[in-house]
Amino acid sequence: MIGKMKTKSFVSLTGGFFLLFLLSAIHLTQGQADYTIAELLSGVWAEGRIQDIVTSMRLPRLVIGILAGGALAVSGAVLQTLTNNPLASPGTLGINAGAFFFVVLSMIFFPGFLGTYPFITALLGAVLSSVLVVGLAGKTMDPVRVALTGMIISLLFASLTGALQLLFENQTNGLFLWGSGTLVQLNWEGVQFAAPVIALMFAGALLLAKAMDILSLGEDIASSLGQNVRFVKLASWGAAIVLAAATVSVVGPIGFIGLMAPHIVRMMGIRGHLQIFIHSFLWGGVMLVGADVLGRTIQPGQEVPVGAMTALIGGPWLLYLAWKTAKSLKRGDRQMGGTTKPIRLAVIVPVLAVMIAAIILLALSYNGMAWNFNWLEPVVWDFRVPRVLTAFIVGIMLAITGVILQGVLRNPLADASVLGVTSMGGAGAMLLLVMFPAIPAAFLPLGATFGAALALGIILLTAWKNNFQPMLVALMGIAISAFGSAATQVFVVKAQLAVSSALVWLSGSTYAKGWDDVQFALLLLLLFIFPAVYITRSLDTLTFGDDVAAGLGLNIRSTRVWALIIGVAISTAAVSIVGTIGFIGLVAPHIARRLVGFRHLPLMLSSGLIGGLLLVTADFIGRILIAPKDIPSGLVVALIGTPYLLYLLRKMK
Repeated sequence: MIGKMKTKSFVSLTGGFFLLFLLSAIHLTQGQADYTIAELLSGVWAEGRIQDIVTSMRLPRLVIGILAGGALAVSGAVLQTLTNNPLASPGTLGINAGAFFFVVLSMIFFPGFLGTYPFITALLGAVLSSVLVVGLAGKTMDPVRVALTGMIISLLFASLTGALQLLFENQTNGLFLWGSGTLVQLNWEGVQFAAPVIALMFAGALLLAKAMDILSLGEDIASSLGQNVRFVKLASWGAAIVLAAATVSVVGPIGFIGLMAPHIVRMMGIRGHLQIFIHSFLWGGVMLVGADVLGRTIQPGQEVPVGAMTALIGGPWLLYLAWKTAKSLKRGDRQMGGTTKPIRLAVIVPVLAVMIAAIILLALSYNGMAWNFNWLEPVVWDFRVPRVLTAFIVGIMLAITGVILQGVLRNPLADASVLGVTSMGGAGAMLLLVMFPAIPAAFLPLGATFGAALALGIILLTAWKNNFQPMLVALMGIAISAFGSAATQVFVVKAQLAVSSALVWLSGSTYAKGWDDVQFALLLLLLFIFPAVYITRSLDTLTFGDDVAAGLGLNIRSTRVWALIIGVAISTAAVSIVGTIGFIGLVAPHIARRLVGFRHLPLMLSSGLIGGLLLVTADFIGRILIAPKDIPSGLVVALIGTPYLLYLLRKMK
């Protein structure tokens, strides 16, 4: 047995070092200054152009890639043991997102502090994220709850970061590429700062390895063996957080390395935390350098964020791990929440109508600086009126999507944004722009449809045999959403789109909508509203469970497929009009369910009105908060929806 372990360890280390050497040689030849490996080997030793390029830029980039990849991998390995969660990593737990948010915040408001203490800035954000995840996930640290909490924390910080980048574009102009994760180094300063911190924390992790072997047996057993469990956990959390923060402060938030590397090492048969940490460090470096090589191969002479490349590679890996994790979980009751004493539509609809009329009146009359009740004036009639109407119609569409998806999957977390449909729809639209740069905006729905259909296909394939288990579908959504976001980042760079315009579209905005958009949105709503209403009776039947529904003569498979197709089609139409706005489809049905109960026809009607109200309100707030500047309504909705999602997750059993 020991001989086998030594053989596996030898193969892993030998293979890892060979791959690292090969990738490093290729890495050092990539860039605008072109030369071969042979020229590199001969020219690097003599003073001249090649030596200057290698020693000043390319070698620091390679070294920081190895260090950052190793640090993230070891951090992921530690976190997976601490949370007893195979999906844990600095990226999936929101640690990277929190660190990056604090870096952006400091760059805007405390640039001097950031310039002097970049590591402390990132560390504060990483610590805050970790505290939030641990506090919200609960003492049991259930793997799925931890993963979902981490995803929501990431969404929260990503929304805050996006808002700051748009509001303070000049101060954060250089952060778009870095914020996607990049190894670009102009000198050795980043390496000189990160190397000692990473080395110290790596040594600390190695010293904790034996204690973590005991901790992995369970806290009760570890305590009975005399271990100070609290100290070991605190020290291990500290090492993992510092490793992640040191990396973010130099190369930005890079995800998935901390997820993939430890799993690959374990798949090779490496056991024991000491060996896992050593091998993970090596393979983390290999993977990050390899991703950087691949990114520059895709777009020679231009930077594709290495963080986007790792997400493109790691998305399918997370998909597999999510599927594997959810399959091992026991099926539980699906608590949708709602009132047992519904209020009649005759009461709800007039109240909502008055609220909608009030917010539309405000939105049309006030621009954040002055009142104007002459709605026929060109500046109001041609710009403000169609913008408000577009927001209202799209809000209705998103809310109806949420009702359908939650009903057909019997999953209170089901929504186009949570399931990754919105993200993949955005990626599909961006792909179309990359392939056909001159294509009119009217054709963007074709790309969005392709991306959303791909997301739907993945969900159907992975969840079909497990009868659409709620947590399985939610975990699939995490992976699909991450993959779609990464693909979009690559396409933004590939298409050379302006950063601000790309951020606005990706954040979801009703800015500059005209009467053509109103007509298009209204046409799509009328097209889909009738099939959506038609399936409400089938959704009512599904609420009693598959066995009862089948006993009542419902074709469950057919109902699910058609309901998913209708729901995804409506959300795709919404994405094509205003970009990637999420959370409306999650929040509106939950509010409506607490007012009108579970029956889907009144639920769909009231949810649609609430969705329209929410998006018009978000658009109005985004328009007046810092007038004359705009905050994309998608960011405003996310800032409202994320706390609600955390509350919902906290209440779910």
